[in-house]
Amino acid sequence: MFYDIFLIESCDEKVLGEIMSLIDNVTEAFRFKETIFYKANSDLQERYDALKKLAEEYPNNDGLLNELFLVKKGLDGENEIAYQLKKAHIGMYVLRDMKFQYEDLTSQIDYVVITPVYIYYIECKNLVGNITVTDKGDFIREISVNGKKVRKGMYSPLRQVEAQREVMRKIWESRVSKVTKILASKHFDYYRRVFVVVANQETILDTRRAPKDIKYKILRADALVRQIEYDIQHRSKGEPLESRKSMERIAQNYIDLSSNKKIDYYVYYQEQYCKDVPLASCDDLKERLLQLRTARATEMRIPAYYVFTNDELEQLIAVRPTTIAELKAILPPVKVNTHGEAILEEINKKLPLEIGIT
Repeated sequence: MFYDIFLIESCDEKVLGEIMSLIDNVTEAFRFKETIFYKANSDLQERYDALKKLAEEYPNNDGLLNELFLVKKGLDGENEIAYQLKKAHIGMYVLRDMKFQYEDLTSQIDYVVITPVYIYYIECKNLVGNITVTDKGDFIREISVNGKKVRKGMYSPLRQVEAQREVMRKIWESRVSKVTKILASKHFDYYRRVFVVVANQETILDTRRAPKDIKYKILRADALVRQIEYDIQHRSKGEPLESRKSMERIAQNYIDLSSNKKIDYYVYYQEQYCKDVPLASCDDLKERLLQLRTARATEMRIPAYYVFTNDELEQLIAVRPTTIAELKAILPPVKVNTHGEAILEEINKKLPLEIGIT
């Protein structure tokens, strides 16, 4: 290290602290601080594109539309985390949607974030409702059903991402020498940290009673970067910062280790939801919604986009929401309150499909 040129062993503790502080300040001034998305594509985007195309070809398919809604929620959650990481001023390499395999074990990690000190494995959750973590570390989800609050236990996403880390440990152990395994194994979890990030900004996350050792691992998306900054600032005294070149090398190692199995999701979902369902041209929903927008805009003397924008129109056609709750995932509250019932009534009209017979 740079500070080896100093006779540190002859310095008293105060002088040593001043030297280390000076070195940190100089290093910080010139350090790489960008966020590099070394792998930016997501499996969820491919799923969404396939489902959206199928939803246009097989309208009113409830199973297909429900899956599209869930995938869209997951994709929105991942995108929210990507947005937060892009704003960081830390210096990091980001790998999105990484898949690994060790023998018969598999690991799918939403984000691998490589920083100058630690590597983070992030599990994204974009859930509807509020989440409480109990004093035993259990996750309780609270949702509203017909105006009543319902509390249900859920599988711990923290245990899920910790299990993914264990797969990575097995891969690491299979590739290093016995000596390295003995010396470095105890530090594996310290340098490879896990987070569960709740991406839905409307979700109330209550971790007040959560065990102290897991509380900081469960956080909202807007607190993610602050926690990473805190970890780095409070690293062990004298712990070095990795260079940009070193972080890129680590990122490439993860790419080389990952599984690259390609799936045709159009075919996959077609087999799952559209088997024995006749292919139909999309009904006239778009035209009906455009007529509804024009009518309400004229009646209320407002611009048409106050009812819904063209982008929102495409989402309405793709998702075909059937409830106010589903509509809220597409339109802002003011539009839902003003036009929601009329939009749902138009979407839920049962129209015969005109199927061509050849």
